[in-house]
Amino acid sequence: MERTALRLEGLEASVGDLEILKGVDMSLPYGEVHAIMGPNGSGKSTLCHVLTGKSGYRVSGSVLMDGLALAGMAVDERARAGLLQAFQYPVEVPGLGLGVLMEEAADSLGITEEEAGARIASEARRFGMEPFLDRAVNRDLSGGEKKRSEIFQMAVLAPKVVVLDEIDSGLDIDTVREVAQAVSEMRSDGTAVLMITHYSRILDYVKPDRVHIMIGGRIVDSGGPELADELEEGGYDAVRSRLGLAVHATPRPESKVSDLFTDTPFDFD
Repeated sequence: MERTALRLEGLEASVGDLEILKGVDMSLPYGEVHAIMGPNGSGKSTLCHVLTGKSGYRVSGSVLMDGLALAGMAVDERARAGLLQAFQYPVEVPGLGLGVLMEEAADSLGITEEEAGARIASEARRFGMEPFLDRAVNRDLSGGEKKRSEIFQMAVLAPKVVVLDEIDSGLDIDTVREVAQAVSEMRSDGTAVLMITHYSRILDYVKPDRVHIMIGGRIVDSGGPELADELEEGGYDAVRSRLGLAVHATPRPESKVSDLFTDTPFDFD
């Protein structure tokens, strides 16, 4: 019987009078990797924020993680319950060693010192993080190493739901391949992965079980990896056209000759 790690029903979120999420429905089973793709302004980042409990949003609808309602829970409470996010731009934490961070995080989850030590050693070997355990978190790490460090941390803590917020952002193709391999290694019967991305390139290496397309604050289509191929071929306008949604064509204004005569004539878009 399929076990559901994360279920969203009618999820809405707004800031002031601005509606951002307009009724998101999704089911993410344990052991699966789902990708959410969408253009800028579609609500992907807001979805991340709402799932992890960031303040400042007015939220309605239902978010269940392994049957537990997350409404009203603080960020740290959601993390202890088993929901962790890998950030698009991981920050450096001066003075705090990566190994110490993992020991403290494991202790906060009730993992014994012996078990935590074994997990840290094992996952550090698996993800190549052994040289960085005594170094401050993310200090002098490359973009790819930071993303790999995030995945290492999650592997040690074994969350129920992992949210990867554009983990491929700013990486070259070789590093994307490396990070994708690390994501693939996170697949397990006790963990579900929600991967949010702009581009389909990482999906060449991480084969998702399901792809969801978000446009205008809603998931407008869901399917297999072929949806990512459709986006690669025709972009989001092709999806809008197929679904009968408004195509957002924004033609560039025609330039006048006088526009070229400026103080900085070579500063073109």
